[in-house]
This record gives sequence, structure tokens and C-alpha cells, in this order.
Amino acid sequence: MWLFVPFVAVPLVEIGLFIQVGGWIGLWPTLLIVVLTAVLGTYLVRSQGIMAMNNLRGSFSRLEDPSEPLAHGAMILIAGALLLTPGFFTDGVGFSLLAPPIRAALIRHARKHIKVKRFDMGPDHPPYGPDPRTPPRDAVIDGDFHDVTESKKPNHDGSGWTKH
Repeated sequence: MWLFVPFVAVPLVEIGLFIQVGGWIGLWPTLLIVVLTAVLGTYLVRSQGIMAMNNLRGSFSRLEDPSEPLAHGAMILIAGALLLTPGFFTDGVGFSLLAPPIRAALIRHARKHIKVKRFDMGPDHPPYGPDPRTPPRDAVIDGDFHDVTESKKPNHDGSGWTKH
């Protein structure tokens, strides 16, 4: 029920803003502003999304808590959806979500209301040391195997270009 109010209020606010801005500057400048904010928003979301992905990869490679880079990425994604939605109110909210200080303030606010009960990076320690791509020198992997490749028998004489 609490989502019903924004789904009704936001379109009404957008319609009111379109009427007001269109009355002040005219139809075509209003439509031009809507298109330009979508194009500018797409560019900004793309560039900030790339930075957020690099920060997320960096936190994974350093074995740090990835929740903050993930939250930044989620807010950038929401900003992109809002900026592609035609309207002045959604553009204002979308552009504000692209500002890193606003996102940081929202994350701080969310941390006050969200309780993390447990976060593990592994059973006791990271199993492969500081760089997870390099196994420790004393790691021994024991296993059994059997070859399952079948010999291919051709059903024709062949062209001479391949081995059979």
C-alpha cells in the first residue's frame, strides 16, 4: 500500500511540472529539455557506472566488504532509470543520485537502519592469502581421473585437409 502513493503522486507532479514549464517556455523547448536531460543522463550514468564497477572489482580483489560499492552501483542504476523517464521531477531525483555526496549520505542513513548480523569472507581467513588468484605454495590437490575422450572414426575417406 505504501508504494501506491508514489505511483500516483509522481505522475501527477510530473504532469503539473510539464504544464507549468510548457506554459513558461513553450512546447518545443520543454520537449528539447526532456530529450537533452535523457542524453546527458545516459552519458553520466555510463561514466559513473564504469567507475562503480571498477570500485566493486577493486573491493573484491582486496577482499574488502563490497556493500558500499554495490550500493553506489544500485543508486546509479536507479538514477539511470529515473533519467530515462520523461519528466522534471524524476530528472531532478536522478541527477541528485548521480552526485557522490548524496549517495554517501543515503548510504550513511541506510546504515543507521540496517543491521548486518554476519559477514564472512571465508571460514577463518581467505584461503589463498592476499591475492586470491595465487594458491599457497603448500597446496596439494589430490584426485583421481580417467580419460573420457573417444577416438573418432570417420565415416568417409576424408579430404586430406584434416587428420582423422
